[in-house]
Parts: sequence; C-alpha cells; structure tokens
Amino acid sequence: MSALTKRATVYLDPDLHKALRLQSVETSRSVSELINAAIRDKLAEDAGDLALCEERKKEPTLDFEAFMKELRLDGTL
Repeated sequence: MSALTKRATVYLDPDLHKALRLQSVETSRSVSELINAAIRDKLAEDAGDLALCEERKKEPTLDFEAFMKELRLDGTL
C-alpha cells in the first residue's frame, strides 16, 4: 500500500462484499483495487455525461406544444 493512499471505512451489503471477495480471488486483485477501479470508472462515466450535457446546452430548445403540433400535422399522432 502506498503512503499516498487514504483509508476509509465503507459499509457494504454482505452479498456485494462476498461478490467482491470472489472476484478478488478470481482476478488476483485486492478488494481495494477492485473498488478503486470501479470508482474511477464511475467517476469517468459521470464526467463524460457532464461533458455531454454541457455540449448539448448549446442546442436550441424545442417548444413541447410546437413539437406536438408538428407530430399531429405529419400524422405521427
């Protein structure tokens, strides 16, 4: 364990903990490594989602009523 790591207490559902322990044995990685990787992946996914939202903020908005009217006029509704 690196001197740069931080210790945290996390309470896990017993089944989740068991699954992590089993995956740890199967992959020869520690439970800490698995949890760190999962958190990194989730944070990266969230960052990607936020970036996409920021990008889409520039798109023009569409009025719901006008959209519904278009759908009725073209026979979709």
